[in-house]
Amino acid sequence: MWDMKTGLAVKTALRSAGNLLAKKPLCVSFEVTYSCPAMCRHCNRGGLKEENGLMGPDDYRRLSHELSISTCQLSGGEPLTRDDLEDIVRAVKRPSGLPMLICVSNWWLMTEERYVSLNEAGVDIFSVSLDFPDERHDDFRQIKGHYDKLSDLVPRMAKKYGKNNIVLNSALTQANFSEIPGLVEQAEKWGVKIAFSAYCVLRTGDSGYCITDGKDLDLLRRHIDYLVEHKKHSDTVLSSSHLLKNTLRFFQDDGNFPGCKAGERFLIIRPDGVMNACSFFPEHEYKTQKEARENFDIRNTCTKCYVAIRSSTERSLVRLFRDSVEAY
Repeated sequence: MWDMKTGLAVKTALRSAGNLLAKKPLCVSFEVTYSCPAMCRHCNRGGLKEENGLMGPDDYRRLSHELSISTCQLSGGEPLTRDDLEDIVRAVKRPSGLPMLICVSNWWLMTEERYVSLNEAGVDIFSVSLDFPDERHDDFRQIKGHYDKLSDLVPRMAKKYGKNNIVLNSALTQANFSEIPGLVEQAEKWGVKIAFSAYCVLRTGDSGYCITDGKDLDLLRRHIDYLVEHKKHSDTVLSSSHLLKNTLRFFQDDGNFPGCKAGERFLIIRPDGVMNACSFFPEHEYKTQKEARENFDIRNTCTKCYVAIRSSTERSLVRLFRDSVEAY
């Protein structure tokens, strides 16, 4: 059935195809803040911070227009720490409905009122972090009561508003990869979708969260097979089979995945407006996407990540269109 979300998916795919041919980014991640109430064990951005010089809505409006964005992430840190997040959403959105706008959040600060206001402002997808299908999530995020809050709020918002726009996101680490079936079951129980991504050692330098042991890799392979099979009869798992198989390949190759197109396929914009081709290399600063593409992308030999923003943008033109429409 054709609906507004299907229409937006088609528009996103077509704009992405145009950007791909023009060597413009398929996805831009606006890191609207580095402040966050969590202290996640696999992340280097934890803790509440006093920040100065943050971009305002007018800055986001200008960049959204200049970059001709097809898909946009509002991330951080924790974007919900910004009281003007709704204004930023409205500034990024254009009359066409583009870009497809994803709010990446842990939802500790989310309320029903904020969920409604962000929907009205123009958020298309809420990407909600979940590491474990039980209270172990609290320890990993170092927020007591976090899992209980998600257990109440996520299914309640999904059922009450029926927008089908909440997607759990689980970054696979050595600590939680064995929980993949349980995480899928949790998503089904809550009535939402789930996507998977890969932990990157560049984030914290802690290789202990990498999946390297032979027995662990064998279990991961079986779980990836389970996810691919599950997708044949359910739409709960949002990650494409192509992405899931590449995630397995990344860990099997000792946390390496060649061919990164940071700066061309995706771009990071920091809270102060400085552009990075990749968030793992903040010392490489640029004023324009053209600078990032010409000075970072063509010299980039890094193979050490397969994070969500990279994996979702490294697809052929045909696969990009098909996956976008099928997923949304």
